[in-house]
Amino acid sequence: MEMSKIKEKLNKLPTAPGVYIFRDEAGKILYIGKATNLRNRVASYFRGTETRNHIEAMMPKVADIKFFQTDSVLEALILESNLIKKHQPKYNIDLKDDKSFSYFVVTKEKFPRITILRATDLDFKNLKAKSYPPRLAEMTAHRREAGNLKAVFGPYTSKKQMEIALKIIRKIFPFHSNRQETEKGCLDFQIGLCPGPYAGAISEKDYQKNIHGIRMILEGKKKSLVKKLEKEMQALAKKHEFEKAADLRNKVFALNHIHDIALISKDFEPKILNTKYEIQNTRIEAYDISNISGTNAVGSMVVFEGGEPNKKEYRKFKIKTISGSDDVGMMREVLARRFGNNWTMPDLILLDGGVGHLNMAEKLLHEELGLAVNIGAVAKGRERNKLDLRFKIYDPRNEVKEVFNDKNLIKRIMDEAHRFAIGYHRKLGRKDFILTKRQK
Repeated sequence: MEMSKIKEKLNKLPTAPGVYIFRDEAGKILYIGKATNLRNRVASYFRGTETRNHIEAMMPKVADIKFFQTDSVLEALILESNLIKKHQPKYNIDLKDDKSFSYFVVTKEKFPRITILRATDLDFKNLKAKSYPPRLAEMTAHRREAGNLKAVFGPYTSKKQMEIALKIIRKIFPFHSNRQETEKGCLDFQIGLCPGPYAGAISEKDYQKNIHGIRMILEGKKKSLVKKLEKEMQALAKKHEFEKAADLRNKVFALNHIHDIALISKDFEPKILNTKYEIQNTRIEAYDISNISGTNAVGSMVVFEGGEPNKKEYRKFKIKTISGSDDVGMMREVLARRFGNNWTMPDLILLDGGVGHLNMAEKLLHEELGLAVNIGAVAKGRERNKLDLRFKIYDPRNEVKEVFNDKNLIKRIMDEAHRFAIGYHRKLGRKDFILTKRQK
């Protein structure tokens, strides 16, 4: 593909999660991959020398790029698996060659469980090379766990990602996970991850609905599932069964606002080596303020290097000079104290705030201190899922620009800064409460 056409294709890609497909001139699918940010991920293939032999051999054949945008990283993970299973692209050799890939399985019981099994735990008999994953009629199991299966979904290359995905799904559709047919001593039942079928807390019919919901998610039918639940919710409301309708409303909301930050990691996307511009060399610091009407005000600093948190570099600040609800003033104090120390200089700092925070930081760092630091201000909506990004560029290197384009990475970093600040604020609040109680 000519570079001009490549750039045209790349510019049309969204900075959102999804699945990308490389095709040759004849339209044949060469490779299918998943991404947390489609534009950045696909662009990475064209930036430098790829050292993996199968990808290096494939790139000259790429004549077209297609993509499917998804609402979440979780859905990208599932869609990739389903498309690879359907099309079996030539260059997805990691999946074909790796004998340890895994499957989601649904057990055949009165109250089915959802579990994860490796291919080595299953015996695929009389299968042709292009028939994986197997039909259930063709599968027998070596282990007791795999001896009575109702459905199989996969294959997947990362069991770790599957475990994280199943935890996310289970919060929406709880299920019984233990082999024992009892809820006695079951922590999952106590915290709501198990609906308690053996304790009589849920009917068999409603339990099966949860399992059906999980199966639809794993089949890549989330939108159809949402429509189905909305229709059931309306029917229940007409019958004045408002408690059940509210439960379905909560499930619909959860499906439309999937919290899958835990899936966004260095393991989610295979690394493209030797790229010209590499975010992994960038040090990013993010700052957040936490207080209640100015009391016990604290600031947090988290550090990401190579796209991953470096918790040894985290710092906490107890606000000393600002009282009342003055977030900008508090942030200024934190930055002044941080840059008054001889710590490693960041390539980019991200502030939890709007244009006021950005202007303050630019004046302090660029004008007063003369520091060559790129600054970003990240304002969030009430649900903390819509980001308004504003930047002051001092050193316009390309790896920093890559960060600006990756809203998923920025959200992940800011969520971590917020978590760290909230944790410190609560700790101080507990100390003050204990001290006041003792004084009384």
